[in-house]
Amino acid sequence: MTDKQINQRIAEACGWGQKPVVNTDGKGRVWVTNYPNYCGDLNAMHEAEKVLDYEQAQDFGDVMYNLCADENNEQENPVPWRFAIIHATARQRAEAFLRTLGKWEEGQ
Repeated sequence: MTDKQINQRIAEACGWGQKPVVNTDGKGRVWVTNYPNYCGDLNAMHEAEKVLDYEQAQDFGDVMYNLCADENNEQENPVPWRFAIIHATARQRAEAFLRTLGKWEEGQ
């Protein structure tokens, strides 16, 4: 899935419609986007993860483990799996979030 597709699906899962989001870059530049950048912003993913109920949060943990462990084990110098999960990127968390909710599509 593309980042745009992922951001849209997560936003919809979090109850967003087509509400604009105002972003700033700290240098006075402001722009408007349709959805938060879940793929590139750990803070946005932190907020998204709050919509998961208890059972979904457990499932999310399992998906994160599988996703991060698989990617970590492919590296030349893997780290402990707990470390890999703690240091997961926003993109990894976004994928795990959508997989948990059954909204991830392969090959898009």
